[in-house]
Amino acid sequence: MATVAPSLVRELRAICGEDGVITDPRQLVVYECDAYTMEKNLPDAVVLPGSTQQVVEVVKLCAAHKLPIIPRGTGTSLSGAVLAVDGGVVICTARLNRILSVDFRNRRALVEAGVPNLWITNAVKHRSLMFAPDPSSQPSCTIAGNIAFNAGGPHTLKYGVTTNHVLGFDLVLPSGEVVWLGSEPEGGEEVDGYDLRGVVIGSEGMFGIITRVVVRLIKAPPAFRTVLGVFDTMDDASRTVSDIIAAGLIPGAMELMDQPITRAVEEGFHVGLPLDAGAVLITELDGLEAGLDRQLQRVIEIYRMNRVREVRPAASAQERMDLWKCRKRAFGAIGRISPNFVTQDGVVPRTRLPEIMQFIYAICKERGLGVANVAHAGDGNIHPIIFYDERIPGDVEKAYACSIEIVRKCVELGGTVTGEHGIGVEKADLMAVQFSAADLDAMKRVRHAFDPEGRCNPHKMFPGGKRRLGFVPKRQIAA
Repeated sequence: MATVAPSLVRELRAICGEDGVITDPRQLVVYECDAYTMEKNLPDAVVLPGSTQQVVEVVKLCAAHKLPIIPRGTGTSLSGAVLAVDGGVVICTARLNRILSVDFRNRRALVEAGVPNLWITNAVKHRSLMFAPDPSSQPSCTIAGNIAFNAGGPHTLKYGVTTNHVLGFDLVLPSGEVVWLGSEPEGGEEVDGYDLRGVVIGSEGMFGIITRVVVRLIKAPPAFRTVLGVFDTMDDASRTVSDIIAAGLIPGAMELMDQPITRAVEEGFHVGLPLDAGAVLITELDGLEAGLDRQLQRVIEIYRMNRVREVRPAASAQERMDLWKCRKRAFGAIGRISPNFVTQDGVVPRTRLPEIMQFIYAICKERGLGVANVAHAGDGNIHPIIFYDERIPGDVEKAYACSIEIVRKCVELGGTVTGEHGIGVEKADLMAVQFSAADLDAMKRVRHAFDPEGRCNPHKMFPGGKRRLGFVPKRQIAA
């Protein structure tokens, strides 16, 4: 366990100010976990730098004292990737929240690491531009966190994930050295040599701390057609997804919600969703006005081929926004029906969606737990939400076991252990299920090139690291 001496705390305060360092255990509780709440541990200290230079000074100080450093944004991540497993110093970039410049002509912006995702689009939408990645935590998740997990969202089916929209960034290495990777703030989009920018994206904060980012802006679609389909069964809705793609259509988004989640949203927000539907599927088409009505009719035809019970096209911009509010509020609504829940994240081929959904329901029923499902269905990215009550003995263990079995099944069906939530501590041991020992060794050697001492966000992603579960026998998660 790392320890921060009082003299070091004074040095940290000299760098970040009195209000920029937190050591009181009562305040550190805020930083004991991210949105994956099954594993918790207090860091020794949290620092809130206000500039790249302050980040550099903090990192150099921690390097001199051989302390672990844990990069953190707003803590919306869902895999325990910002957990201070062995104590150390959390470096929170939430105060680095300025949009530094916008180049409308070249459609790019320079922003600080702590800028929330949605702020970027809000700053440029008056010029009909947007930042495409749109995670459900879009109003609060930060751009550096999006980079750490290569975040996606509902519209990644058409527009791609974070790596497709980040041109470059500076990275404070664990030694305190600052390097710029990718396109320079005033440069073009192409860079000679190895794509080290791409290597760092998705590395979950294990290579260093990002402080500034150049993002790509794209033209916002001028027109939309959004339709909600109400289905009696999840199987029918799932098959509809594959049929739409097979027909040659590429919607902007296809979002699937099952009965438990639609009930929770409707009972919480009264938005007009049917309580008895087995599933609802939101499909959004976007682009030029010409041709969208024809595409919409084709989507509706495919809905009907799969026994849709009701079709609700959005008749106005407000109705479209209301449909998306239903989807974006899904996770928040779960608090009405379960005191605790864990959100899993895996990917299967679209054609295997019915199969994985049936498995999810069966495995949770077998262990006596409730479950609700939300999915970025267009790219096979599932998000089962498993209910449990930590006050009931054995419930936590059951929920974790269900979660792990679902991920294993995703791999068995030809998918992956994560789509956008990352590995963190939650799924570190499952990396050996998908990757060979040689694969994992190659990843470790890449990490070593950036962080030879292994101090930056330690005990994440790779099997065999320390855990703070306590309640999960190791045999349940062994490869």
